[in-house]
Amino acid sequence: MASASSTSARSLFVDSKMRLADRVQVNVNNIASLARQIQRGSRSSEILMHSMKNFTPQEHTLENSDTYLRKLLLMTAHYEYQLDAIEKIRRAECSSYVGKD
Repeated sequence: MASASSTSARSLFVDSKMRLADRVQVNVNNIASLARQIQRGSRSSEILMHSMKNFTPQEHTLENSDTYLRKLLLMTAHYEYQLDAIEKIRRAECSSYVGKD
C-alpha cells in the first residue's frame, strides 16, 4: 500500500508541477504582452510630443497671420473710405466745372 500511496503522491506532484509550469508560462506571456503594450504606449507618447512640437510654431504662425489679416482688413476699410472721399471731391469738382460752362 505504501507503494501505491507513493506512486499516487508522485503522480500528484508531477501533475502539480506541470500545472505550475503552465501557469508560469501564461504569466510570462502576459508580462511580455504588457511590456509590448507599454512600449507601444511610450512610442505613442513620443509621437504625440513630436507632433506637438511641430504644431506649436505653426500655431504661432497662424496667430501672426490672423493678426496681419485683421490689419489688412482694417487698412482696406480705411482705403475704401479715402477712395469714397476722393470720388465725392472729384464729383463735386466735376459738377462745378459743368456749371461754369
